[in-house]
Amino acid sequence: MITPEEIVHEKMFKEDAFSQWLGIKVEEISLGYARLSMTIRSEMLNGFKIAHGGISFSFADSAFAFASNSRGRLSYSIETGINHLEKLMEGDIIFAEAKEEYFNDKLGKYRVEITKDNGDLVALFHGMVYRTKKEWK
Repeated sequence: MITPEEIVHEKMFKEDAFSQWLGIKVEEISLGYARLSMTIRSEMLNGFKIAHGGISFSFADSAFAFASNSRGRLSYSIETGINHLEKLMEGDIIFAEAKEEYFNDKLGKYRVEITKDNGDLVALFHGMVYRTKKEWK
């Protein structure tokens, strides 16, 4: 059986040019769980010199994807949302921690918390996936 780490590293992240462009580092993967880190860069800033909301959304979405696929079945997002609580600036080091809240044969629900390296919560993301019958090989 393929491990959650192999699914994420060998099957998903290796082919994920956008997550690589973001500079994401996979810190930890287990069943229904992912922890990622990255640093906010100048090209991620909007006209107000704060991180564009799409950056934190995309970061959380990657953690969500890795956690939801870690059980070995190809899973696709069917609903997502985010609450931006604090601004992010160039140089901020952030972490996304995705935790499975529920899963069954067809669906999975996940919560992703994005925090700064000092522990401050900066965004809350939630997502639901459809779990296909196709297994990662």
